[in-house]
Amino acid sequence: MKTFKTVLLASFLFLTANTISAQYYNNGYGGGGYGGNGYGNGYGRSNQMSQMQASQPTAPKPVPVEETAGKIVAYYKKELNLDALQEVVVKNIYIKSLKKEEVLMKKEISDDDKKQEFKVLSEMTEMEIKEILNKDQKEKFKNLIDERNSKMEARKR
Repeated sequence: MKTFKTVLLASFLFLTANTISAQYYNNGYGGGGYGGNGYGNGYGRSNQMSQMQASQPTAPKPVPVEETAGKIVAYYKKELNLDALQEVVVKNIYIKSLKKEEVLMKKEISDDDKKQEFKVLSEMTEMEIKEILNKDQKEKFKNLIDERNSKMEARKR
């Protein structure tokens, strides 16, 4: 009878210890204690990881084409002395052009083909703008474009 009580007590202790360790180490939340973080909040490491990922900064949002076009027009307004109607038209031309550039960037074509298409798009945009400028503005615009192109060439070298 004494042996039976000893075996029963040993079995009870063994099963109790196994149950306690199962709750402590293997709670379904990544292990490592109550809730995986020692505080017993029930969320464990998986929640900590998701919180860390959520708090990390995301990639910057792209600048809207309207904002970019507005900056370009503000520059040209100052340099070319555009009137209100010209401002609106030039802004619309650049919005259209910038949207085409975005589409072109996503196209899966060779870099040489993209360069060529960008060049054509740039030339078309410049032609459209020249159509609404007066003689003095056209000359100033041509000088600005030439200056921009020479700066770009200097960067390539």
